[in-house]
Amino acid sequence: MSPKELISRLQKAFEIRDEEFIALKASKTKNPFEVLVATVLSQNTTDKNSFRALNNLKKIYKITPEALAKADVKEIEQAIRPAGLYRQKARVIKELAVNLTNGKLNKILSMDGESAREVLKSLRGVGPKTADVVLLMTANYPTFPVDTHVMRVSKRLGLVPEDANYEEARRFLMEFFSPEDYLKGHLLLIKLGRTYCKARNPKCESCPLSDICPKIGVRE
Repeated sequence: MSPKELISRLQKAFEIRDEEFIALKASKTKNPFEVLVATVLSQNTTDKNSFRALNNLKKIYKITPEALAKADVKEIEQAIRPAGLYRQKARVIKELAVNLTNGKLNKILSMDGESAREVLKSLRGVGPKTADVVLLMTANYPTFPVDTHVMRVSKRLGLVPEDANYEEARRFLMEFFSPEDYLKGHLLLIKLGRTYCKARNPKCESCPLSDICPKIGVRE
């Protein structure tokens, strides 16, 4: 299976819409801080819940470091409640806002990619996946974010070793796909995981990759 064949098959099976991916939708605003906040909200929940939380937050605050640095953390909590873990996420968003005022996020994103990635990961609440999403979607930095769907699907497809950790999986996927296909591949693998290659009871019989997938680790 070549990367082009995989992408071609998935593109025939799925349409990628902004409304399905909160970080992708947020990237259309050309506001890197909004992408960062959206990605924090998406952690450990669905994009549907994340969208509700972000829209609630937008009703009372501009999604900028300056506005949210001055915001009442209790108000942030109530706004983002649909995203779950709202107290923890509210504190993270508030702290990120305080630390990224005066154009600091844009300065980080103007650094070379690996340096920007390390600085982002040093911020509280920003792990490697969040850093990679922000870099890929706002700075066109060639990286491959690996969420739970991407990790599960890529291992079952044999693109990534079964025991691979985040950084190993990222490296294998960056070697498999061409840089110009990183975003497309990321979104299509998520869609495949959400629709067919579920953690429990995967729908292998109707999956568009069923005939070429080795189904590694899938229990009959």
